[in-house]
Amino acid sequence: MLYFLSDYTGVFGPFRLFEFVTFRAGGAALMSFLLVLFYGKSTAQALSRLNVRATERLEGLVPPEFIDKEKAKTPCMGGLLVIGAILVSALYWTDLSLIPLVLIGGTFLMALTGFIDDFLKVWKKDPKGMPGKVKMLMLTVIAAGVVYGFSRAPEMGDGLLRQLMVPFFKDPVWTGSLMYVLEVVVIVGASNAVNLTDGKDGLASGCTIFCTLTYAVFAYVMGHRVFSGYLNVPYIAGAGEAVVFASAVCGSCIGFLWHNCHPASMFMGDTGSLALGGAVGMLAVLARQELLLVLVGGVFVMEAVSVILQVGSFRLTGKRIFLCTPIHHHFERKGWTETQIVVRFWILAGVFALLALATLKLR
Repeated sequence: MLYFLSDYTGVFGPFRLFEFVTFRAGGAALMSFLLVLFYGKSTAQALSRLNVRATERLEGLVPPEFIDKEKAKTPCMGGLLVIGAILVSALYWTDLSLIPLVLIGGTFLMALTGFIDDFLKVWKKDPKGMPGKVKMLMLTVIAAGVVYGFSRAPEMGDGLLRQLMVPFFKDPVWTGSLMYVLEVVVIVGASNAVNLTDGKDGLASGCTIFCTLTYAVFAYVMGHRVFSGYLNVPYIAGAGEAVVFASAVCGSCIGFLWHNCHPASMFMGDTGSLALGGAVGMLAVLARQELLLVLVGGVFVMEAVSVILQVGSFRLTGKRIFLCTPIHHHFERKGWTETQIVVRFWILAGVFALLALATLKLR
């Protein structure tokens, strides 16, 4: 909404700053950060008073000595604050064209899905929450709606979403309608991968910061005609607004780390993790870098693949590959402390992000 102040530059010259994506991206990041920072303590206290605590998911799966009983006292559903700050900030600082509205709407609906899941866990005391098939169906429908919304945006051009872009190649390697299916899979997969990663204080939110910053750079380059031409990536006139949205996500996650660093004062729950993962997936689709998400979100991929391999191995051979999955629990069983796991995974996320950014020039 603040973007429209640029229409009154004649009245007050500095209003022209609101025309610039970089200025609004900084404003979005700062606003979401401050919202989470200032309202974090009161939110944690309110959740505690309401006894918003999820049942222990690791009971029966992990030896008792590896379960931190103190975490059972920590309130969950802090994602209400994280996602709320993102949505408010994005509404204030984007130009409210179709692309940012799709990003905002998709994030809200995925947060709503996570909220229903958390609600069942908290108030129904069901550690499984929403049935897996129902959750996947809801996420798939939302992702399909997001892809359709992107396809209707004039800035996306004719058939841009039908093109498969591969790192290190200047031109799309394939074009077809099956790309819509891949894009839905990417969004749903990213949502679930972040959800699996959300198992240690600050782990998911810290890694999300690296992912969204990386895609913010891609979106900025694609929204700049000169830079996109020089780096041989598709030019999308409205991609700059995705930078503002991504900045809001980063700011909110940084603010949440203030309250979620070990020992956490609250957890984000599925309300936050599903929506943050969905946001990462949507940014990957918008930036036309779906395959690069394997590298950008390398930590999330590690977590998700470890679960897939573990389940597959156990069903086929009756043997487990890892001591426990997702893989951060494996390292916990190997003797790593929670702080070691989180910081080392952050380092990996940073390395993956730098490698992904390097592909911009190597084309």
